[in-house]
Amino acid sequence: MIHHSETMNDERGTMNERRFIVHRSAFIFSVCLLLSLNGCRQISSRLSVRPRALRDVPAARLAFRLEPDISEEVLPPSLVNEVLDEPLASVKQDFDTRRKDEALLRTVPSPDGQRALALYDPGGLPSDEFKLDLYASDGRFLRNLLPENLSGAFLTTAVWSPDGQWIAFIGRKTEKPQPTPTPPDELNMPTAPAPGDNTNAAATPTVQPLLPAVPMFTTEQVYLCDRDGFNLRPLTTREGLVYFSLAWAPDGHALAALACTEAELAARINENKLLAGRPRLIDRNGQERLLDDQLMDALPVWSPDAAKVATASDTDVLIYDAVGEQPTGARLSLHDQLLTASTAYDAQRLSKGGQVSVVPLSFNPIVRLEWTQPETLLAQTGFVRIYQNNEEVHRYPRWHVLHLSPQAVVLK
Repeated sequence: MIHHSETMNDERGTMNERRFIVHRSAFIFSVCLLLSLNGCRQISSRLSVRPRALRDVPAARLAFRLEPDISEEVLPPSLVNEVLDEPLASVKQDFDTRRKDEALLRTVPSPDGQRALALYDPGGLPSDEFKLDLYASDGRFLRNLLPENLSGAFLTTAVWSPDGQWIAFIGRKTEKPQPTPTPPDELNMPTAPAPGDNTNAAATPTVQPLLPAVPMFTTEQVYLCDRDGFNLRPLTTREGLVYFSLAWAPDGHALAALACTEAELAARINENKLLAGRPRLIDRNGQERLLDDQLMDALPVWSPDAAKVATASDTDVLIYDAVGEQPTGARLSLHDQLLTASTAYDAQRLSKGGQVSVVPLSFNPIVRLEWTQPETLLAQTGFVRIYQNNEEVHRYPRWHVLHLSPQAVVLK
């Protein structure tokens, strides 16, 4: 009996162990199944995360394909048949009739066509400075924009915001020229009034009205005012830096600019080269973000979606995020591809059967960018020099296109 009882106990123990093993195996299997399902969800979620537009792709995650030496047929008409800006006829007529002693240099119509900026030389200013007035589109003078000792610099940088609500330009303090002293023997000579002299004649537009005091600097800074010419203020206050280019974002949220030191500016001028500066973003509140510490040769351009800014140094194109909490940047090195393309270009078009030089004559840095579509960035290479009297020499101009796309995601 004792032996039979021991046998029964052994069998019960064995069955309990089997039940434990079965339950434990089922538990382990369930855990593994859950982990595998979770892993599938993670992989499928990674696969489903695709950017809806190129603006959602950080600059550091961009891929590109270079298509060198594109034909003029695929270029935008504005790049093929570039024409000089003609002054607005109504404003020009006002200068021709009432302001004959002043030289109209340029007019900049507002986006809505209702107003225009008149950039002019009143006489007595340095050759690289100008004054700025606001006109109605029908040629009616509205107001002076600049205080007496503030002048504009770099003609092409006076620009309206895309919505026409803001005016940005680059200006600097200019000392009012002192009149030449009159000889003492001429001071006491009486002068008779000229026939028909009218002492009550209306003042010309260049008589400066009382304008609010504005901070001024001896080097070129960025200024902003509203569409009516009021609320004039400097966006930058970095004495010693020279800002020389401005470009509004398509949505008007910020400006892209280049700036350099006075020594760097003088060096480029002495070398007869295009000006080069460090790229930066400036919002309408004056917040400034330096994009790169390297001097760039090409003026910054915005992507059509206002999400990125591109510029160039030598044969590299650099792209920066302009929005987002963690902006990135990317350098697209085109040296080898452009060198290969230049060798083929010289062999086909320049050498004419002669010996091709070691360094192709057409191999030059990137001097201009145009961002026509979010995925299409045009780059022009060429030899450019600016000599005395602003004479520009352009040789070997060639257009290339960068096709941008998101980088492929490697799944682990």
